[in-house]
Amino acid sequence: MRAVSTDKGPLVIGIGNPWRGDDGIGHAVVDALADTPGLATAKSHGEPAELMELWQGHDPVILVDAIVTGAAPGTLHRLDAREPLPRGARYSSHGIGLAEAVELARSLGELPQHVIVHGIEPACLEDGAALSPEISVAIVRMCENIRMELTGPRPGASR
Repeated sequence: MRAVSTDKGPLVIGIGNPWRGDDGIGHAVVDALADTPGLATAKSHGEPAELMELWQGHDPVILVDAIVTGAAPGTLHRLDAREPLPRGARYSSHGIGLAEAVELARSLGELPQHVIVHGIEPACLEDGAALSPEISVAIVRMCENIRMELTGPRPGASR
C-alpha cells in the first residue's frame, strides 16, 4: 500500500443527483457548507474513480449521501469507513453503491486515513421532485454535526 499525501485538509463531498428529489441531499449539504472557512467542498455523482480523484490529498474526508436503510425519512446516519461499510442495506441510491466505492478505494490503497460517511434517510427519490420538507430540516442538523466533527479532535489524531 502506498502512502497518500494529506496536505489539502478537510473535504466534504456531496454525492447524488439533485434532479431525483432527496437524492440531492449530498449536493444540498455541500451548498450549505460551501462558505465554511478551511473546508473544501465538492460534488459528485458517486462514481468511484471520480471520488478517488476528488479526495486525493485530503484528510479527513466526509462523504454525504442519501442512505436507504428503511429508517424514518430524515434519520441521520454516520458511518466510519476505517471499518468496512455494511452492505446489507442499500447505503446509497446509486448504481455501484457507496460501500462498494469505498471498498474499491481501500483495495487500491486510495482511501484517505479518515473517511466518514454522513447520510440522511430519503423520503422521495422520484425524478424531477424537490427535496422533501423533513429532509430540509435534517440537512441543517447534518451541517451542524459535520462542523462539530471537523472542529473537534479526530479519533486516532495526535494532540
